[in-house]
Amino acid sequence: MEESTPKQLGYYFPAEFAQHVATWLSWPHKEASWPGKINTIYPSYSKFIKELTKGELVRINVADEAMKASAISHLQKEDVDLSKVEFFFHPTNDAWCRDHGPAFLINPSAEQKKVIVDWGYNAWGNKYPPFDLDDVVPTLIGNHLNIPVFNPGIVMEGGSVEFNGAGTVMTSTACLLNPNRNPHLNQQQIEEYLCNYYGMEQVLWVDEGIIGDDTDGHIDDTVRFVNEDTVITVIEEDNNDENYEVLQHNLKQLKAMRLLNGKQLNIIELPMPEKLIYDDQRLPCSYANFYIANKSVIVPVFQSDRDEKALQIIQDCFPDRNVVGIDSLDIIWGLGSFHCLSQQEPIV
Repeated sequence: MEESTPKQLGYYFPAEFAQHVATWLSWPHKEASWPGKINTIYPSYSKFIKELTKGELVRINVADEAMKASAISHLQKEDVDLSKVEFFFHPTNDAWCRDHGPAFLINPSAEQKKVIVDWGYNAWGNKYPPFDLDDVVPTLIGNHLNIPVFNPGIVMEGGSVEFNGAGTVMTSTACLLNPNRNPHLNQQQIEEYLCNYYGMEQVLWVDEGIIGDDTDGHIDDTVRFVNEDTVITVIEEDNNDENYEVLQHNLKQLKAMRLLNGKQLNIIELPMPEKLIYDDQRLPCSYANFYIANKSVIVPVFQSDRDEKALQIIQDCFPDRNVVGIDSLDIIWGLGSFHCLSQQEPIV
């Protein structure tokens, strides 16, 4: 007999702005992700954790006691409250917990109120092998917490999906319809997986991601829900920039969308930071890669003239949270930032 899907059992993936028990992270250790620079990211990464601990637990995957000790020494330098930090011996290949971490779904009226979905993970279309350790992290966490784990059997990354908490998931064709993910599935079949395994009623699609994004266009660099019917979307103000057209195209698509209740989206435009090039590669800098924690919204900033404007726009969207900018100039060399590095565990 086929097992029931999470949706059939009444489970759904809550919005990030719902309350969390904890934020999950995987301690950064892969030198190749930050070539020659990995040691420079720990101060900002530790500041991120310090901000998280003001409102929730932080649960960190580490390989062994040596990595745990190293992590603790970095956290102590930033005066992080270690009583709010828990370590789990789950070895990983890399640090991008948004994509390899557990997708927690909840059903407040079920006896088992929380479950995990363990999507397949192939390091963004097999770009950065090996990824065998990352691929099993959600199941290890499910086993540790003693909660059921569903395995849809297709590739899906947490950074490719964005939720409003009211039945809608948004994603991008650039990523989810890329043949390096699930070449055997068409758009309709992917929508069925999204609805069945995230407990959604509606899938909305934008086409494009930003230039330099090695994930093939993750939505968490372009469009984010800040409440059930409002999105922040990044736009490029310089019409000579290569991001200008792709982001205008997405904006046009967003304006045509309707939610389940027939309403249009409220759309708030967020500027892009200035272009940043490293080793002849454009880095995927975006203020949209913020993380919504219980007490704060933590935003990557880039020592750019546009940082303050972006922080103010985001602060206006979250009157009940403190918007905090943390320098991401070194972290972004790894081609991601705070949202890519984190995955929330909701309260039921």
